[in-house]
Amino acid sequence: MTRLSILGSTGSIGTQTLDVVDKLGLEVSALTAAGNIELLEQQVRKYKPALAVVFDEEKAKELKLNISDTETKVLCGMDGLIEAAQLPRADLVLNSVVGMVGLKPTIAAAKAKKNIALANKETLVAGGDLVTDAVRENGVKLLPVDSEHSAIFQCLQGIPDKKVLKKLILTASGGPFFGKKTGELKDVTVEQALNHPNWSMGAKITIDSATMMNKGLEIIEAGRLFDVTGDNIDVVVHRESVVHSLVEFTDNSVLAQLGVPDMRIPIQYAITYPMRYESPVEELNLAKFGSLSFFEPDYDTFECLRACKKAFSMGGAATAIANGANEEANLLFRQGKIKFLEIGELVMGAVDNIANFTPKCVEDILEADAAARRYVKEHI
Repeated sequence: MTRLSILGSTGSIGTQTLDVVDKLGLEVSALTAAGNIELLEQQVRKYKPALAVVFDEEKAKELKLNISDTETKVLCGMDGLIEAAQLPRADLVLNSVVGMVGLKPTIAAAKAKKNIALANKETLVAGGDLVTDAVRENGVKLLPVDSEHSAIFQCLQGIPDKKVLKKLILTASGGPFFGKKTGELKDVTVEQALNHPNWSMGAKITIDSATMMNKGLEIIEAGRLFDVTGDNIDVVVHRESVVHSLVEFTDNSVLAQLGVPDMRIPIQYAITYPMRYESPVEELNLAKFGSLSFFEPDYDTFECLRACKKAFSMGGAATAIANGANEEANLLFRQGKIKFLEIGELVMGAVDNIANFTPKCVEDILEADAAARRYVKEHI
C-alpha cells in the first residue's frame, strides 16, 4: 500500500489528493500546510499522520497545542517541510505547495530516494537541472500531477523510442479573459481575474491562469520533464478543458488524453502509476459537450506567456528570474498595488534586464529569485 507525505494538504490539490486517498484506502504519513491550521487539524484527526508541519511558526505552536491529545508530531518552517519530504515511513511525496518554497523539499525527497508526485511547477521551472539531476542520480520517479503534463506522460507510455516524438501540444483554457485585447484588460479587477471558467484552484494559480503565466510555466516544466526544447512545444487554447494535452509523432499521428476537468484523475494516476483503478471522478460524456473548440494563443496580449518562452530559450537562471518576478507581481496585483497588465510587463522586464547566469547550486537559484523580486519592487 502506498504511503503518502502530502506537502500542501490544505490547498486545492492537497484536499483533492485526500479524496483519492479515501477512495483507494491509502495511508498518510505526513501532512503540511502554510497556515490553515483549522483544516489541518481536521485532517490530522482523520488521517492520523506521524508528522504535521505548519510553515508559519506561531501557527505551528497553536496546532501543537490543539492536537496535543494525538500522537502526531508537529514541526514548522522549511526544516519541517524537508523532514516531511524525507520521512522514512513515506514512499511517495506529493508536493503541492505553491511557489518557490517547494524547491528544497523536492530535492530533499529525491536525495532521500522518495518517488515524487509533482504539482509544484515552480520547482522545475526555477530549479531546472538541479532537480532533474537529483532525480536521476537517486533513481527515483518524478511523476507529473498537472493535468497537462500528466496527459503528455500518459500519451507517451509505451512509445518504442523517444526519437519518434515530434511535438508536445499543451492545451490552455484561456482563463477568464480569452479573446480580450490589451486595451480591454487595463482596469480588470482581482475578482474578475479570479473567475476561472473551468477549474477550481488557489488564488495565485488562478491569477497565473488569467495572465497565461501558468501556461508559460508549463511550457518550461514540460521541456524539463520530457527533455524537449521550446521549439517543439506548442500551446493551443481549448475552452472546454476536456482534451488535457496532446503528443504529435514523426508520422504526424497525434495522441490526446481526454477527461472531465477534474484534477483527481492526474493526481490518482501519479499515485498509482503504472496501474489504474476506479476513481472518484465522473465519466466523460462527449455527447454532453457536443463540440470541442481550439484556438491559437494570443502572445501579444498575454505577455507572461511570451516572457516564459523567452526565458526558456535563454536557459540558465532566466526561468528562475521569470518565476520569481511573477510570484512577486502576482501577489502585488492580488493586494491591489499594481494593475493586471503590469504583471506581464514586470516579468518581461526582469527577464530582459537581470543578468543571466548558470546556477550551480540551490543558493544560486534562490539568489536569482531574490533579484527578480527586488526588480519588481523597484519598478512598480
